[in-house]
Amino acid sequence: MQQLKKEHFITHFSAENKPAYKVRLNETFAVETFDCYGGKITSETQLRTEVDIPFINPATGPIEIEGVKKGDILCINIQNIELDEAGVMVLYPGMGVLGEDVKETDTRIIRVKDGHIQFNSQLQFPAAPMIGVIGVAPEKGAVLCETPGDHGGNMDTRWITTGSKLYFPVFHDGALLALGDLHAAMGDGELDGSGVEIGGKVTLQCTKLAGAPAIGMPVVETDRAWFLISSAETVEAAAKKGMRAAANRFRAAFGLGFNDAYRLLSATCSLEISQIVNPLVTVRIAVPKAVLPDLFAPGPLL
Repeated sequence: MQQLKKEHFITHFSAENKPAYKVRLNETFAVETFDCYGGKITSETQLRTEVDIPFINPATGPIEIEGVKKGDILCINIQNIELDEAGVMVLYPGMGVLGEDVKETDTRIIRVKDGHIQFNSQLQFPAAPMIGVIGVAPEKGAVLCETPGDHGGNMDTRWITTGSKLYFPVFHDGALLALGDLHAAMGDGELDGSGVEIGGKVTLQCTKLAGAPAIGMPVVETDRAWFLISSAETVEAAAKKGMRAAANRFRAAFGLGFNDAYRLLSATCSLEISQIVNPLVTVRIAVPKAVLPDLFAPGPLL
């Protein structure tokens, strides 16, 4: 099994990036990743405001997926996420939703042992490993790894985890996959601007969907639901974008007019917040498989 080292990474997603690695369709491979700070914060004496970090969220890659062409749908099966022994959470005034209440800058190094977060001597809770940044080269331009979009990127979506499948529209031959910014735990919203930021290793397998309708945004599949991942400048704009995509799928799958598709959306789907602290916010529309078993049945664009 190929072991792709974190020494090759990108700071932005772009078709101009040259592949650092190549893998084949259906090949299982492992990707080593930095934490969002590139491994530069290792002590509680290091404060975020004093450490020179010229970029955040370095993503290992780009990885060329041989056999994937522009217009395909790339499917990534996340087989395993191994975490390093410790993560980091920093805070400084102004950080996150309640940043005005943060009066001093500090850093916490948080250990992960036997599958649990060792928050302090009294408080432990189960780790919930996830991938914060994962994506392909966008259709146009360059997008910093700290920003989400229709290409993926910094989606900070907790369902991007072991056992899930992740689907991307492919804008360029080879896809140019890259990933990083693991979290040992992160609640929906990433409310203080940080999860338990940590490095590690992710085991993946890539396939592609044949004969499926094109998609315009990332999709996560779990055993119970499809999640349409939508990013925009505001929660309202992101929600409208994702909801419209889900309504279009209902119209195609069941031959419904807009009004009934909208009713079905409201009766069965959920709007969930992935993160509200990145340059664009990210939401997801959860479509139960009990309602729509196959999101990729023939139909119009998402």
